[in-house]
Amino acid sequence: MFRLAIPTDLSEHELVDRCRANDRIAQRLLFERYKRAMFSTAYRIINDYDHASDALQDAFVEVFRNLDQFAFRSTLGAWIKTIVVRQTLRKQQLEGRFLPLDEHVHDYPAPFRDTLTGDELDAAIRTLPDGARTVFLLTEVEGYTHKEVADLLSITEGTSKSQTSYAKKLLRQRLS
Repeated sequence: MFRLAIPTDLSEHELVDRCRANDRIAQRLLFERYKRAMFSTAYRIINDYDHASDALQDAFVEVFRNLDQFAFRSTLGAWIKTIVVRQTLRKQQLEGRFLPLDEHVHDYPAPFRDTLTGDELDAAIRTLPDGARTVFLLTEVEGYTHKEVADLLSITEGTSKSQTSYAKKLLRQRLS
């Protein structure tokens, strides 16, 4: 069978244009280019391989359905990540998973030992309660502001800050 080759070094604009033209090879390339990073994001939030895979699949269906709306106001990866985060949160159904914490908790950097490995930190993060883990990952790992997290999760900024602080407190306890 003869297969058409597509260059793997396409710019975002070229890739999006080809995907918008229903070029299946370009669509496959877009998926291959972003799937690992996006799966990692989904998995860290949902903490379950199968649910993260489902969220990733649903997110890419939404990406391809809405690619005509992508206006290059951000990078393609950032736009896809927003969709992946929203799909993952829908899968997780976070309503009611946030602990009522003091909204005036001060946030201090968490000191960790110098020998801490990425695997140890990842394992500790996965043990956090769902709400605290999700907010921590969105703010501290993915770089969302507390306002953006509040909007994404339909919580207050104070709850976002409290959950982040609570997650850091638990991590300090578990990693010390």
